[in-house]
Amino acid sequence: MSNRYTVFGQPIAHSKSPSIHSMFGELTGRSINYTRTESTPTHFAQTLDEWQQAGGKGCNVTLPFKETAAQLCDHLDQSAKDAQAVNTIHFQDGKRYGYNTDGSGLLRDLTSNHNFTITNKRILLLGAGGAARGTLGPLIAQAPHSINIANRTVDKAMALAASFPGTLCDLLATGYSDINDEDQFDLVINATSLSLQKALPPLPTNLFAAGALSYDMMYGTEDTVFMIWSRQHHAEQVCDGLGMLIEQAADAFEIWEGVRPNTETVYTYIKSELS
Repeated sequence: MSNRYTVFGQPIAHSKSPSIHSMFGELTGRSINYTRTESTPTHFAQTLDEWQQAGGKGCNVTLPFKETAAQLCDHLDQSAKDAQAVNTIHFQDGKRYGYNTDGSGLLRDLTSNHNFTITNKRILLLGAGGAARGTLGPLIAQAPHSINIANRTVDKAMALAASFPGTLCDLLATGYSDINDEDQFDLVINATSLSLQKALPPLPTNLFAAGALSYDMMYGTEDTVFMIWSRQHHAEQVCDGLGMLIEQAADAFEIWEGVRPNTETVYTYIKSELS
């Protein structure tokens, strides 16, 4: 009998998660059935109850339900506590165990797939919403030289920085306009949703230090405007968020099934599917 999983979101028809997890099942010899489930903010708690009662073994959660999912779990992993959001739930003995694999997925994509070392690097994290919060803890754990959280609303950036006290690096919070022409970074991560609007944060043009990597958490059939801008302004490596999507999914699969699939084949297939 197949273990049943789903991904909750609104909208959710575009999700690549069923394809990704089906391939994970084939690669690891696990029999799974992975579907999409659309819900609404009003009905998400009920929909989650119904999925659990119907025998689902776990689920993924995407926008706009990640914060609510954290409130509906019985136990939270430290990753979920740091992020204040859950993207993976495992049902065991009638209990809900919540995790956030976004940060570990980003970290593995950067370090394993793009051979980027974070220790002692200067990082610029654009945005202070849920995507930024979910990745901040794992980035801090790698002991970079500094992380500058830049956001349109400075107070939100300051609140995010304040929620990670006693860090191993300099943790700064600024507005976009506070980044001046003399500031350069080794890693710039776009954790905003501006790429979906084909827009850019207001940034200086000499942002990238020698050998810098530019990372947009968004992905699609074409390069985002942020990726194009980064190439034009001399980032050495430019990456989208597809690798992060697949790596965070692999971490979720390991939580559920006890084995972590190889992601290289899946990345190649999903990339070609998008193209």
